[in-house]
Amino acid sequence: MARIAYVNGRYLPITAAAIAIEDRGYQFADAVYEVIKAKDGQPRDLERHLDRLERSLGELRIAMPTSRAALRLIIERLLARNPLAKSIVYIQVSRGTAPRNHLFPKAGTRPTLVLTVR
Repeated sequence: MARIAYVNGRYLPITAAAIAIEDRGYQFADAVYEVIKAKDGQPRDLERHLDRLERSLGELRIAMPTSRAALRLIIERLLARNPLAKSIVYIQVSRGTAPRNHLFPKAGTRPTLVLTVR
């Protein structure tokens, strides 16, 4: 069974998943991650993890890449595409893709959203 990842709106085989080379997370570690345990396809303490993700993004002034409701649905669908008895969902949100300099990118730069299951 091929592992499936979620990258900016697309479910892809993990070997085909990619981000832009000028993504701020790659260039500057300008990103936040959250790790959620799951059992039988059900995430544990999801709301607490989403609270912490929002708080961390807010501290770095990175916009939530999607609504909480949409993120819950993405997690649900990703766990269904990676059926494991025990797993971990990794959520990674970067400030997005922008020219490589040390200034904050322009307002409205879309954050990058990547989720994987292991």
